[in-house]
Amino acid sequence: MFSPWKPSKTDDTKDASDNASVEEKPPRRWNLGILSDRLTDEVPGSVILLSSAHKRNEPLGLQHTHARTSTSSLPSPYGRPHTSSSQGSRLSSRSRRPEKKRTKDGKFILEPQPEDSANDPLNWSKVRRDVALVSLGFYCMIGGGMTPLLAAGFNNVAATYHVSVPQVALTTGLYMLGLGFGSVVASPTAILWGKRPVYLVAIVLFMISSIWCALSPNYASLVVARIVQGFAVSPVECLPSATVAEIFFLHERAYRLGIYTLLLLGGKNIIPLVSAAIVQSLGWRWVFWIVAIVVGFCFFLIFFFVPETFWDRTPTARVRNSTHGHGKHHFRMPSVHKHEKDSTLPPESGDHARAGIMTSAADPARPRAPRTVSHVGFAPDTNHRSESQHLKESSAVSPHPDTTTSTQDYFHQDQDMGESEQHSNTHHDVEKQATTSPNVHDETSAVPESDDLHYTDYYRSAPPKSYVQSLRPWNGRLAKDKWVHVMVRPFILYAYPAVLWSSMVYALAVGWLIVLSESVAAIYRNSDSYNFSALQAGLVYISPFVGGILGTAVAGKLSDIVVRFMARKNDGVYEPEYRLVMAIPIAISTTIGLMGFGWSAQEKDNWIVPTVFFGIISFGCSLASTTAVTFVVDSYRVYAGEALVTLNFTKNILHGFIFSLFFTRWLESSGPKDVFLAVGGIQMGCMLFSIPMYIFGKRARMWTHRKNLMEKF
Repeated sequence: MFSPWKPSKTDDTKDASDNASVEEKPPRRWNLGILSDRLTDEVPGSVILLSSAHKRNEPLGLQHTHARTSTSSLPSPYGRPHTSSSQGSRLSSRSRRPEKKRTKDGKFILEPQPEDSANDPLNWSKVRRDVALVSLGFYCMIGGGMTPLLAAGFNNVAATYHVSVPQVALTTGLYMLGLGFGSVVASPTAILWGKRPVYLVAIVLFMISSIWCALSPNYASLVVARIVQGFAVSPVECLPSATVAEIFFLHERAYRLGIYTLLLLGGKNIIPLVSAAIVQSLGWRWVFWIVAIVVGFCFFLIFFFVPETFWDRTPTARVRNSTHGHGKHHFRMPSVHKHEKDSTLPPESGDHARAGIMTSAADPARPRAPRTVSHVGFAPDTNHRSESQHLKESSAVSPHPDTTTSTQDYFHQDQDMGESEQHSNTHHDVEKQATTSPNVHDETSAVPESDDLHYTDYYRSAPPKSYVQSLRPWNGRLAKDKWVHVMVRPFILYAYPAVLWSSMVYALAVGWLIVLSESVAAIYRNSDSYNFSALQAGLVYISPFVGGILGTAVAGKLSDIVVRFMARKNDGVYEPEYRLVMAIPIAISTTIGLMGFGWSAQEKDNWIVPTVFFGIISFGCSLASTTAVTFVVDSYRVYAGEALVTLNFTKNILHGFIFSLFFTRWLESSGPKDVFLAVGGIQMGCMLFSIPMYIFGKRARMWTHRKNLMEKF
């Protein structure tokens, strides 16, 4: 059991404050059935959740975390690691921190901490951020519904091209093949050049491929068009989570991610219902024509209401040795130059200084140090102000404003954020600082001396962007990593047990819904069973839609209750493995739903019986997908962007494409009872792996951090 943190017995000196830590009791072997690491009780991923026990809410094990030298699509909430003097030590990462900004009511500490810049996406008005979420969510709902788009119209397409229904069902699997490979391309491209250009290009390709599907003269053309369409839709699965994380605080994020997940998965149930009505009244080709029209509307939503949300929040760690790390983000802005050493910046008020985790200044002409394995450490509060001021004097930059900026409310800082415990930081203060700084208007005619500057560094000091400026589709290269290296990283994560487990569960959760969409026509439109029309078969999707809504709501609420209860039993410390308790209701609901669906369909029970089981399956799959994502993100926050690509790639290739090769024929030859009893058995067998994952998960997390596989590539 973790003992409450106690202040270390150190002097108020620089050397003493650098070692503000204390020895703790040896870790217990077990904590609520979870095996502890043999050397330390502070493992990356573990978080002090309940402040009543520790007076603080922050991650543990940062001193064991290797430096991330690569770039991710998700912002890192923690500092850039540095080299520790004693690797593998059991010293705690506790140290004094500067006072942090809170919400206006003081209830929540803002995480991540917003900067004193109106261009920081976290300082946008709440209306602007929510409009971006709704615009992106609507686009994701349309994209999410493309997988089972033709589920109710398989027979119609087969009649048009004179092919079998299993051949038409194969187009769904090939579409998911395009989804899988598209996410591998879209994610690294967004990391290096930003999400906005990827969204816009993908939407244009989405429209073109939809028109291609509508005009396809033969079956082969439809197959290729669906693959291209999957490639174009792939960003809706791998990028919006990162966008939400960049524009919302931690205490706001769960609800917004729930909205995104609901719209994405809801589209898989609502779109087939609408397409069924179109197939019956206008024909299946009109489904793609209408999709192209709606996607064109999505293009305008994304273009006008979803600006680039990238903002580098990785603070530079205080270096305890002679090696100075260099970030790998670069942004070309010809109208920017560095200050001379004697230039000054306006002072920042109290605890609103942006540092808190700052590095000592280094000679800008110094050659790049070789990459080293290093660990996280934090500068104490006693040195915070002097170091941050020294850094600003030695490496500050100021922009060359190119246009007059707008100060309308659309760009004002949100009134509910930006307050520290001792000072108030309103949107007026941010706007005033950004527009009246002497370093802004005094340098408007300066000749640039450097054309290689980080995107965030430029806009941090720049005046607020005008609305027209925010519409810019291209903002240059945001990171200097090699594209191939970024593309390979999601595959390395298969060596991480938590990611492997989450990939399996996520693939099963979403995959079974796709399998069911391929069986709807075979079961409900069969003249020997229910003999439904295309519209009637589409209405069946009301059941999984309701089940998905309930599953999403229960997953968040029930999981939070379980996590708080177990953290309270563990002295206020949260372990990501607590999420795995949800494997119990997941296994029960999905197994019962799958077996009941097949059995009732085989026995030709009343149509409502298999339809209800369809809803139960959707309920369990929503629980599973939410649990898989939260578990992997909580376990490896620093690699969350790559992990989401890994999860979606596994689902699309392994479960979507491979199952599509044989499932429909298997269903025709063996019947729904045998098929879904076998599928239910597979689901239960896979969920049993949750038991060893729960027991050994914490040790596995520490093992992966010691191996540091991701940073070796």
